Amino acid sequence: MSIQVIKTLGDGRRYMKTWPMVRQLSFYFPEYRVIRATQLAVTLMPVLALLAATSQVYINGWGFLPQAITIALFFLSLPVQGLLWLGWRARHPLPLSLLDWCVQLTTKLSSMGVIHSPLGPRACYLDMALLLKAAFERLDDTYWEEI
Repeated sequence: MSIQVIKTLGDGRRYMKTWPMVRQLSFYFPEYRVIRATQLAVTLMPVLALLAATSQVYINGWGFLPQAITIALFFLSLPVQGLLWLGWRARHPLPLSLLDWCVQLTTKLSSMGVIHSPLGPRACYLDMALLLKAAFERLDDTYWEEI
């Protein structure tokens, strides 16, 4: 496995832990749904992989062991795919419209006395997740209902 793939998986896990799991954001960003599915897959897919592989061998015999291993590897690859997507998304640069919105959110937090580093021109989705996490901890619900 390449070092870049391992780094992307680590970024995906970090992004998954950083992203605020708030329903209001699910209307605008797919991260809420992807993180929920990946969390479910991390806990559920090893059990399903074992169940699928053992049932194949039990029903069809040891001659179907290669197919059983293939099915188990497919089930085990599903959470890895979610983490890879999250890692890719975490390092993806923000579009200008989102960057402008994040700058407005940073100024709103600054006016409330919350110190947060400003986002630069090379800001990525992980930077936005850190900002959103700080904003959801500090801002009241009326601000988020206006969006």
